[in-house]
Amino acid sequence: MAKKITRFQKFIMHNPIIQFFKFIYLNFKILNVVAMGHGGTRSSEKIK
Repeated sequence: MAKKITRFQKFIMHNPIIQFFKFIYLNFKILNVVAMGHGGTRSSEKIK
């Protein structure tokens, strides 16, 4: 049986301002990982 969504969860999902800030925060986290180097399989010598 599906879990019922609470009133607070529905409020968060339907609020565009909160969704916008969540989107910005997640983008920042992703870009931070990519910019800092996520430890890929290629060595840094081969890239140069």
